[in-house]
Amino acid sequence: MRKPTVAPKLDQLLKSQKFDLLEIIKKAPGALFEGRYLHWDELQYREPPGGLSREEYWFLTKLKRQASRQMVPLVDKNGEPFNYISVDPIPQRLHEIDLRLGGQVKMPEQVTNRETRDEYYVNSLIQEAITSSQLEGATTTRQVAKEMLRTGRAPRDRSERMILNNYTTMKRIAELTNEPLTKDLVFEIHGLITEGTLDDPTAAGRFRRTDEDVAVYDTLTGQKILHKPPPAPELDLRMQRLCAFANQTDGAFVHPVIRSIILHFMLAYDHPFVDGNGRTARALFYWSMRRHSYWMAEFISISHIVLKAPAKYGYAFLFTETDEGDLTYFILYHLKIITRALESLHEYIARKAAELERLELELRGIESLNHRQRSLIQHAARHPGKSYTVEEHRRSHNVSYETARSDLLDLSERGLLAAGRKGKKWVFTPERQLTGR
Repeated sequence: MRKPTVAPKLDQLLKSQKFDLLEIIKKAPGALFEGRYLHWDELQYREPPGGLSREEYWFLTKLKRQASRQMVPLVDKNGEPFNYISVDPIPQRLHEIDLRLGGQVKMPEQVTNRETRDEYYVNSLIQEAITSSQLEGATTTRQVAKEMLRTGRAPRDRSERMILNNYTTMKRIAELTNEPLTKDLVFEIHGLITEGTLDDPTAAGRFRRTDEDVAVYDTLTGQKILHKPPPAPELDLRMQRLCAFANQTDGAFVHPVIRSIILHFMLAYDHPFVDGNGRTARALFYWSMRRHSYWMAEFISISHIVLKAPAKYGYAFLFTETDEGDLTYFILYHLKIITRALESLHEYIARKAAELERLELELRGIESLNHRQRSLIQHAARHPGKSYTVEEHRRSHNVSYETARSDLLDLSERGLLAAGRKGKKWVFTPERQLTGR
């Protein structure tokens, strides 16, 4: 990954270029180039309008942006404040997210119905746990990871431990909705995320030390430094400011979704830990969204979308760092990720609904099956070699052991599952009449 060219500052351009300010200001553009919020690294290769040079066009663009920017009470390594502007399509995307993640628009029955929402909630937790870990280097396949989380078996290697930790952390965050952000809470989250995965176990839940060299490297070469975080002695004060910003209720209004995105960015920027910074940053985003009553956020996986094009995530971060702390790049990127994650959720729900409808036609002659049993039968029909345990069924639907056991025994009595024992556990496998349908 190539580090972007640092964007020229206004004062640098005034010193190095001979501008006829009165003349070029007549041609002043807006903050966007052909509808896009471009960094100098991209804009310098575009043909400017109106006969302007590239430097003149960038100067006018920066002038327009700085006139509209909103400062944030958080600073970069040089003590300069981060900032952003509410450029299109930010207001539109925020409005859509307010309606859809806040539950003001009618959501699919599958995620509002108490009887079925747990299945989608667990699936979302599993997807986010797996993909967030894969972004940080976990190599476990989704199939193996899902099997581990659904059956509750112990992780067999570091990759599986990372995924299990993420899953545990996401469940814990659901319990912290009403808690203010504190240093200790961030440490708790980091400790959960990194348990059993660090070379130095004592590094979990504490700031990195001065003697612990931490930087973000190019994943392809492993050598080029893309981001050097603030020095260790500054981390305590920076964390205090971050927590104050997270909990802030007065002062200039910052939209809750933008506040959540900035928390994500700042934790990644400060990189306060030896390892696990990216996963902790994404966890804080979910914590903040839930705290601000975006309850549907727990049903989407942002890491699932980021993983499809991780370089775009990196560039959104680096564009901010190399253009005077302009968070607009990262905000625009993150809002697009949230929107796509929402679309992915709706596609998944529609796909599941279609599958269930097809299976309903096949099972119409079987009466009084509950939604959990129908879900398991649907899964069994698509996975003929799969076996099921009471514990796995319990975890998948977030029900009691007795309820899960009753579901499976009933399916066995109906001739849809064959019951047997493997050691001390009951194991249920699909009957041929089911898998052959």
